Amino acid sequence: MTTFFSVLILVSSISLIVSVLFQEGSEGLGAIGGNAPDSLWGRNRGTSKQSMLRRITVVSAIIFIISAIGLAA
Repeated sequence: MTTFFSVLILVSSISLIVSVLFQEGSEGLGAIGGNAPDSLWGRNRGTSKQSMLRRITVVSAIIFIISAIGLAA
């Protein structure tokens, strides 16, 4: 069971880091994913990319917290 929670923490932490890095911000690390509105997702679909990244971030954070609590218990 310890190995299962350790793997969950590893996978969720990597996905959390990647999803935060690809989120567009006013400045900073959002430039890694391309800060231009006419990028791969297009001008009108920029909000769907942001909502998808936000959803991935939230789910990864929840999985990380639950698996950390499970590993500590």
